[in-house]
Amino acid sequence: MMRVFLKIYICGLFALFAQTSFAQFRIEVTGVGLTQVPVTVAPFRGQDALSQKISDIALADLERSGQFRSVKAPSGMFDETIKPELSALRQAGADALASGSVTKLADGRFDVRFRLWDVVKGQDLGGQTFVVATSDLRLAAHRVADYIYEKLTGDKGVFSTRIAYVTKSAQRYQLWVADADGESAQSALASPEPIISPAWSPDGNQLAYVSFESRKPVVYVHNVSSGKRRLIANFKGSNSAPAWSPDGKTLAVTLSRDGGSQLFLLNASGGEPRRLIQSSSIDTEPVFSPDGQSIYFVSDRGGSPQIYKVSVTGQSVERVTFVGSYNISPAISADGRWMAYISRTGGAFKLQVMELAGGSVKAITDTTADESPSFSPNGKLLVYATQQQGREALMTSTLDGKVKARLNGQNGDIREPDWGPFYKQ
Repeated sequence: MMRVFLKIYICGLFALFAQTSFAQFRIEVTGVGLTQVPVTVAPFRGQDALSQKISDIALADLERSGQFRSVKAPSGMFDETIKPELSALRQAGADALASGSVTKLADGRFDVRFRLWDVVKGQDLGGQTFVVATSDLRLAAHRVADYIYEKLTGDKGVFSTRIAYVTKSAQRYQLWVADADGESAQSALASPEPIISPAWSPDGNQLAYVSFESRKPVVYVHNVSSGKRRLIANFKGSNSAPAWSPDGKTLAVTLSRDGGSQLFLLNASGGEPRRLIQSSSIDTEPVFSPDGQSIYFVSDRGGSPQIYKVSVTGQSVERVTFVGSYNISPAISADGRWMAYISRTGGAFKLQVMELAGGSVKAITDTTADESPSFSPNGKLLVYATQQQGREALMTSTLDGKVKARLNGQNGDIREPDWGPFYKQ
C-alpha cells in the first residue's frame, strides 16, 4: 500500500499495477441496510430469449443500492398491461411491483416497457417505454431501475451512469468506461505507459487523465464519444491530479514547474495556469466543492499528509482532517454534506466518511488497502479500489458501510475508479 504514498508525491508510478485481464465483472452484494423496501421485479415477458435479462439487471441495481431487498414474484403472469393481484403480492411481503415486457421489432431493435405499482396503497406509479438496439438493452434495464429507485425513495437513481477506471495487463495500460455496475466496459485508451487519475467532466462527455507516454506525467482531456483528445498540461516537471470545476470551465492540477508539487488552476481549453497557493509544502489531489468556491486538497504542510480546504482565490487555507496522522484522496458528495477519504490507521489504509458540517468520521470498510474513493452523482454510494483475499477489486458501498458490492475483475488489478455524472438522454 506504499504506492498510495508514492502516488501522492508523483513517483514510483510504474509499479502501480499487477497483471490483470479484462473479463466482465461479477456482482457480489453483502450486508443488510437498516431499512430496505421489499420489492418484486417480475421477469419481463419476452426476456427469456435474451442473454440480457432486464428484470435481473434492474433488481441487481436496486439491491446494490442498499435501499431494497428482493421478494420473489408469486406465480402468475405479469407485464405492464396487467393489473396485478395486489393481495397476493402483499401476502408475499412486497411493498412494490415492477413488471414489463420486451418485444423485438421488425427493424431488429427492442421495445422495452414496464409499469410500477405501490402494492401497499394499490397505486399505479406509472412506467416508461424505451426502443433500443440490442447493445443498449443493459442501459434500458438500468433506466428501469433508475425509475423505480426515484419513485420509491425520492432520490434520483444512478444506475444508468458510468464509471471510469484503469487496468494493466502485461505491459499494456488501459483506461476503461463501463456501466455503473461494471459491465459493458469499453476501452477509451491503451498505452504501454501508465495512465492514472481519470476524472469525469461535469457533462459526462470528457475524461481528464494523466499519461506517462512522454516519459513523464502530463495531463490530457479525452472526448469519450469521439475518442479524440487534447493535451492540457505539459509544463516543466510533473503535471498530475486533474480535477474539474462544477461548471466544466476550469481544471485544478498539480504542477512541479516551480519546484515541489503545487496547485494551479487552468482553463479547460488550455493556456497559462494560475498558481492557487504560494507555499513551500507539497500540495496535491485537488477536488472542487460542489459550489465551485472552494478546493479540498492534500498537503504535508503540517508535517504529514492531511486534507485542507482553500477558496478558489487562494485565500483562507483551513485544515479539515484532524483524526489520524495520514489522510489523503478526498472526494466530496454532490450535496457538499460528505467527504470520503483514505486514512492510514495502524498500517491499514481504510475508507472513511466525514460529515463536513460536524466533523464526525466513520470508517466504513473492514479491508486494509482501500484507495481512490468516488461518490455516485446522487451522493448515496461510493466506489473505491481495494484488495480482498489478495486480489485487487472495485467495490461500491453505502455511506454507512452496511451494504457493499464487489465489482470483481478476473485475475487482477483494477485501479483509479471515478464515478461519472448523471446519464443525459
